[in-house]
Amino acid sequence: MNTQLDINQIKKFLPHRYPFLLLDRVLELEVGQTLRALKNVTVNEPFFQGHFPSHPVMPGVLLIEAMAQACAVLAAAGLGEAASDQRIYYFAGIDKARFKRPVVPGDQLLIDAKILRRIRSIWRCQATASVSGVLVSSCELMFTYKEVGGD
Repeated sequence: MNTQLDINQIKKFLPHRYPFLLLDRVLELEVGQTLRALKNVTVNEPFFQGHFPSHPVMPGVLLIEAMAQACAVLAAAGLGEAASDQRIYYFAGIDKARFKRPVVPGDQLLIDAKILRRIRSIWRCQATASVSGVLVSSCELMFTYKEVGGD
């Protein structure tokens, strides 16, 4: 099954909101397997005001976060569950993180996520980010979720 998600559908899976929602569209989703997402990088992103104003570069930590959000959508879609105040996803580990070239305003970031394995409530995913077919970042992410009270 090849599914696309618009921003409103993405928001059903992720609790993130502006300015921290870093995905604009899911282009392809094979539930439980892979996901391809799009992030349009624009000069009016709030982080460009300080990183670095004369030569704006998207912070590496936000590249990792965008890849993590893609993995979280992939995991949540596999569970068939929407975001809620009762479940929060947490990083459990980041391995093999690499940054190959800067991401700058005007770039379209394509993020590919793949589930490597899932054991109970812990996922391990591989993620890459590219611009115009050129790899800019990659990593392996581990994450889990926790049920929390939602009074």
